[in-house]
Amino acid sequence: MADSSLFLSLTLISLLASLPLPSLSDPNPSSASTVYELLPKFGLPSGLLPASVRSYNLSDDGQFAVDLEGPCYVQFDYLVYYDRRITGKLSYGSITDLKGIQVQRFLFWLDVDEIRVDLPPSDSIYFQVGIINKKLDVDQFQTIRSCRDKVAGPCGGSWKRGIQLPTLADDVQMLITE
Repeated sequence: MADSSLFLSLTLISLLASLPLPSLSDPNPSSASTVYELLPKFGLPSGLLPASVRSYNLSDDGQFAVDLEGPCYVQFDYLVYYDRRITGKLSYGSITDLKGIQVQRFLFWLDVDEIRVDLPPSDSIYFQVGIINKKLDVDQFQTIRSCRDKVAGPCGGSWKRGIQLPTLADDVQMLITE
């Protein structure tokens, strides 16, 4: 009798040990139908991504990919560029190994490498851009924003033109008009 109860107890323990345990660091992404529902399950604001998300996938190890309808721009405290595909590693309170998001600082576009929030949550969100860690108010990322496909500015052109150096033709044209 003692042997059978010991066997039953060991069997029950091994079955229970094989069941996944709920955890804040391992949210259930299968219950999220959109990426905007998924981000809060990881402690992140849903407005980190623009309204143009077409699809997303998340693997068991946290690697994710988000596909947008196309590249676009959103104005927060800073102008942000989203590539057509955004990838990274999602864990509770952070996105690391981020690719596909850039922020404009002065005339330059810089890659955002990591996004994280305080745990326990506060009113701040942090963006790692190279060696710079920028703290912003999390409230501006609570709303999902529409994006635009071009940068509006004094040049009226796309950021991809960048800083253009004068060419020989520009110099000749300037001499002719003077």
